[in-house]
Amino acid sequence: MKVLTFSGIFLLSLGVSWAVFSFLKGNSNLSIAPSEVKNTRSKINLDAPKVEVCPINGAKFTKGEKDIWQGRRPITAVIENHVDSRPPSGLSKADVVYEAIAEGGITRFLSILYCGVAASDVRIGPVRSARVYFINWASEYGNAPLFLHSGGANNICNNCPGGVKEPGTVAKEADAFRLLTEMGWRYANGNALDAGTSIGFPAVVRDYERIPGVATEHTFMAFTDKLYEEAQKRGFGAKDKKGNSWEKDFVEWKFIDDQPAGSPNASDISFGFWQNKKDYDIEWKYDKTGNKYLRFNGGKEHIDLDNKEQLSAKNVIVMFLAEKGPVDKEGHMFYKNIGKGNIMLFQNGIASKGSWSKESKTARTKFFNEKGAEIQFVRGVIWIEGLPVGNEVVYN
Repeated sequence: MKVLTFSGIFLLSLGVSWAVFSFLKGNSNLSIAPSEVKNTRSKINLDAPKVEVCPINGAKFTKGEKDIWQGRRPITAVIENHVDSRPPSGLSKADVVYEAIAEGGITRFLSILYCGVAASDVRIGPVRSARVYFINWASEYGNAPLFLHSGGANNICNNCPGGVKEPGTVAKEADAFRLLTEMGWRYANGNALDAGTSIGFPAVVRDYERIPGVATEHTFMAFTDKLYEEAQKRGFGAKDKKGNSWEKDFVEWKFIDDQPAGSPNASDISFGFWQNKKDYDIEWKYDKTGNKYLRFNGGKEHIDLDNKEQLSAKNVIVMFLAEKGPVDKEGHMFYKNIGKGNIMLFQNGIASKGSWSKESKTARTKFFNEKGAEIQFVRGVIWIEGLPVGNEVVYN
């Protein structure tokens, strides 16, 4: 009788196990669970061989880190660079960073977070409002990337007739909410994560102690693990509810290993975004030992507040963008990052010229050298500076 009972229990447990296995195998939206993240991280040895290539920037990581990121999709986060908000948090963990003017010569970042945030939960911020050109860049990162922002240029007005601002207040071309809605990102449980509106605690919080005394607008902070937990609940794991991987239409750039120049011709790079905004002037200094560029902002080392690391990049691209504006009564600027233009590339201590091309909102921006061949990026952080056409870049 005991044998029969044991056999029955064994068969029952086998059946349950098979059912669970079948469910997981057939679950098209399977993402790495929070408990599994913790378990996988506990086994990560950052000194282990780095053999897994990040699809975002070509950097190499451990297998344990890949085990985590392959169950997720990229976070594209709008992070501010206002003087009062500095230093930022989490920017040193970004795989790619874009910088462009948000308004009045004040720059803002779009940070792409995927491989670099696999090994730990990362606090990022301060999170700020969206701009159309940031959305255009974010939309390159596969099927429905997580787009983290706090508000954005829009025509919504609770006290206006019909709930809409009067014509000319916000130009159509600058209306970020309109674009997010058109793309199908902005809805109650969409991939557009609007801090304080469509997503809140514990993924996003107001932190008044990070930099004591700053205005409320500089206090929205987010946590990558919690963002991913929320994304999973909404059906935005590595795959969506229909089983489509975020990577389905993602186009990877080309990557190469370090090839530091014996005689660098670009050891110091400097430029400004607006003439009367010296606090936003940029300098990149080449570190030959690490074959990377160290970032200075407004004449000071630009660091990550949370780990005290100076921000750096293996590749710095100055992407010249046509500037237009102000385009409306609210003073919004517009930068054209769909189409074609010129670039300057700095890598391995060497400066070179080339061009960029982006055919549509969701098309991948491609970068080419002077001969028309696609650029190969040195494996590691890529920093793209969206500089107004006509601005001077000095290097030596």
